[in-house]
Amino acid sequence: MARKKLWGGRFAADEDPLFKEFNDSLPFDRELLEADVAGSLAYARALERAGVFGRKDRLAVEKGLRAVLDEALRNPQAVAESGAEDVHSYVEGALADKVGALALKLHTGRSRNDQVATDLRLHLKRREGEIAALLDGFLRVLGALAARHPHAVIPGYTHLQRAQPVLFAHYILAYGEMFLRDRDRLRDALRRIDVCPLGSGAISGTVYPVGREELARDLGFASASANSMDAVADRDFALDFLFFASALAMHLSRLAEDFILYNSSEFAFVQMDDSVSSGSSLMPQKKNPDALELLRGKAGRVYGHLVALLTVLKGLPMTYNKDLQEDKEGLFDAVRTVDQCLRMACRVFEKVSIREERMRSATALGYLNATELADYLVAKGMPFREAHGLVGKVVMRASELDVPLEELPLEEYRGFSPLFGEDLYGCLTLETVVGRRRERGGTAPGAVRQALAQFRKRIGRG
Repeated sequence: MARKKLWGGRFAADEDPLFKEFNDSLPFDRELLEADVAGSLAYARALERAGVFGRKDRLAVEKGLRAVLDEALRNPQAVAESGAEDVHSYVEGALADKVGALALKLHTGRSRNDQVATDLRLHLKRREGEIAALLDGFLRVLGALAARHPHAVIPGYTHLQRAQPVLFAHYILAYGEMFLRDRDRLRDALRRIDVCPLGSGAISGTVYPVGREELARDLGFASASANSMDAVADRDFALDFLFFASALAMHLSRLAEDFILYNSSEFAFVQMDDSVSSGSSLMPQKKNPDALELLRGKAGRVYGHLVALLTVLKGLPMTYNKDLQEDKEGLFDAVRTVDQCLRMACRVFEKVSIREERMRSATALGYLNATELADYLVAKGMPFREAHGLVGKVVMRASELDVPLEELPLEEYRGFSPLFGEDLYGCLTLETVVGRRRERGGTAPGAVRQALAQFRKRIGRG
């Protein structure tokens, strides 16, 4: 059943059908239905405090709103086919079918401007809480992956060139730090979203004593907005979420890229589980890391939503403008995308197999212990820059002979410097190279054990 417009009194001509399709937002803002009903329930109580509703009227409106929500949840298609302009029009019309003129009275002192700003905050606040729980779950998955491989060693890379050996757990915890920062960003976003615009009216506030602080608390907000104009114009809270989502997507993409490389036959450090991989339509031998590739690919989608909303907002005059209707589709999609990506990432990294021997073998290639050899000379009194240059020449000689540094004969070493002695070989073992980095933040086993314990404590698992 078509719903009457909330604003038609001033207009004589019929609405152009193309304009209606262009203007209506119900196809996507019906996602706000639960938030809209929650806001209306709280506003009904505020109108009773203001003397607009009597208790009997308020109870009738509350009963009607709950019935509207229940029916909509049971039959969402009826909402989609209602012909209403937006979710607010739908709720008001459906409520009018149940309680008559009381539904129109509920809009006393309230504008769709403060209503939609409140709905969007309520909805995003709930979804951000759900995403926070998913992110905590993913952090636990990373912690468990690190803990399962306490002794595994992997080449560390700079410029995608083998640089120095590190513990695999140390490498995973590096990503853990990134995702902990993402969690901090999300918490900041949740704090800033926790402000209630309801009661601001269209732009200048309300003449009705609705008790805005009490109204805010009733809806679960920390406070009421301080300025009615800002309250209806502000979408910074949506930008906060989209920036968090973009940073999170970027970190997921970087992690995915690493594991796509490590899963390849050229590296073969890890093996993706069959359940999160797919095959080729032509080449039967292929097993493709599609889940990781989609984690990497979806980052661009989330970035696009951030840039789109920034662009919508950049030239808007005070206060509300219809452009703000464009805040929802991208935001809703970003929420769904982040939700899906975190769920998928948990599955992927719970099931991934780590090939410890292959990773360890790779650390024997590329002279990853060269820095340790330079440090050996520094301990003998040689300035580091001089030692750095000399070891570079040693590496060139070892490369010519096609041997690792630990197999280069002592006489070869003595040809470069008399400081080299038999004890140099002890400093070149993998255990020594990794084990000497004992300072906080280093890759020595003891330091990594402490870091993992701290990491688990920070994510809520002692």
